[in-house]
Amino acid sequence: MDRPFRRYEMLLPLRFNDHRPIPDELIVDTLLELEERFGAVSCESQRTQGYWRHESESFRDELIRVYVDVHDLAEHREFFAMFKEELKARFQQLEIWMTTYPLEVL
Repeated sequence: MDRPFRRYEMLLPLRFNDHRPIPDELIVDTLLELEERFGAVSCESQRTQGYWRHESESFRDELIRVYVDVHDLAEHREFFAMFKEELKARFQQLEIWMTTYPLEVL
């Protein structure tokens, strides 16, 4: 593998901020969109509990972790920065937690 890789991870909510369940189709469509663009996507079915505060309001989230491993290119970073904003609108969230870090692939 001649180019360095980078992992992009996002925590996707299973409920809207008003506690309504997010339709499965939104999750599936998001996974298919990433798979189509990058050729692969991974998702953990294990649920993660998130607790956070925005201004004076407390939120409790149920989340799943989605991740994509791609070549470490500026165009991928730009895509994920824009994709994060799309996800915030799609899932009607104040924030979507997205992280990235370099990968060493053996």
